[in-house]
Amino acid sequence: MDEGMTVADASASRSTNPSLPSSTLATNLPLLSAFLAFATAQFLKLFTTWYKEKRWDSKRLLGSGGMPSSHSATVTALAAAIGLREGTGGSSFALAVVLAAVVMYDATGVRLHAGRQAELLNQIVCELPPEHPLSNVRPLREPLGHTPLQVGAGAVLGCAVSYLMRNSLPG
Repeated sequence: MDEGMTVADASASRSTNPSLPSSTLATNLPLLSAFLAFATAQFLKLFTTWYKEKRWDSKRLLGSGGMPSSHSATVTALAAAIGLREGTGGSSFALAVVLAAVVMYDATGVRLHAGRQAELLNQIVCELPPEHPLSNVRPLREPLGHTPLQVGAGAVLGCAVSYLMRNSLPG
């Protein structure tokens, strides 16, 4: 007779053995930390924009660029939560750290410079005479990347969210 473990057996052993990780999305610390860090960073952009520009800009809730970097917050929350939940010696943590490094490097490199080029191109187009074929082109999006300070603030936020979340979830 085949004595394989059924789904019910696995579920029962998981609930009686706290050393086994929980498999539900509601208790997935890395996933929830990443989403919460992203949402928090996007929400904070409303206030940092108001502080800097003295105006409320609801577009900041969904826009890229700005303080703090939501991309950095997301990937560092993911990496930190994996490290806190599974330890820093595993493949998952290594993968998350490399992903975080690539995302943060890209935010301060390629995306930051693409945004600065968009700003310059928009300025050039605005100075074209009205009869020029490009004078009516819709402006390019400028806030694409982040300064190193914005990326650092996002990374600190992501680590803080994961640290605070680790005790609030079972498993």
